Amino acid sequence: MVKLETTAHQDGGSYVLNGHKRWIGNATFADYVIVWARGDDGHVGAYVVEKGTPGFDAQFIGGKTALRCVQNAQISLTDVRVPAENRLAESHTFRDTEKVLMASRFCVAWESIGAAMAGYETALAYAKQRKQFGTPLAAFQLIQFRLARMLADITDMVCMQYRLSQLMDEGKFSMPRVALAKMHYTERARAILADARDMLGGNGILLDYNVARQLCDIEAIDTYEGTDTVQALIVGRDITGLNAFAPAPPGH
Repeated sequence: MVKLETTAHQDGGSYVLNGHKRWIGNATFADYVIVWARGDDGHVGAYVVEKGTPGFDAQFIGGKTALRCVQNAQISLTDVRVPAENRLAESHTFRDTEKVLMASRFCVAWESIGAAMAGYETALAYAKQRKQFGTPLAAFQLIQFRLARMLADITDMVCMQYRLSQLMDEGKFSMPRVALAKMHYTERARAILADARDMLGGNGILLDYNVARQLCDIEAIDTYEGTDTVQALIVGRDITGLNAFAPAPPGH
């Protein structure tokens, strides 16, 4: 595995980019790719690399079981020269990167809700139609308990996201709040989709019913834009005021 580190060295009226990136969405065919790199001043900035720029290479990542509609790539940058004006004007430090992460995590949180709702609706429709011992599955107590629990989780997620959207409109958006949502929703969505797949029995693994595909996709959603562990540490730091990303050595 190559080291995923990228640098940007200013050379006259250009920046020279070197390094590697992984999981860059649609980079194999995109006309423009945004590359975040650490500059000579030690701070991170964003640079626009145009398709066909010498030294830029994007290799398709195959074999994915989830989110197959997105063509992720591993990119390599070898002395990639971009004009100075290709640096995004408002990208000065990692704090600016966090603004992008906040927005993307907010969107991913919505994805989790959508996946959970799809699983619930599929399970409910199937339970009403499928008969076991001459009785619809929906008439069994265990099935109704599962459906009720799914609906409770989805309602909780929607209400929480609605409030988060209000805070966003009020300018009270913050990384810990978004991280809490992303962490919580993906966890509950994974549980809902696992239940839905199980409720469909053998049919749950068929693509015709979509639940298996959604179950695979939620695994990717849980991982990208920061895993649940990363989100938890962001929330934990906000709660305690202590940074657990880089804990102090013993005795300090």
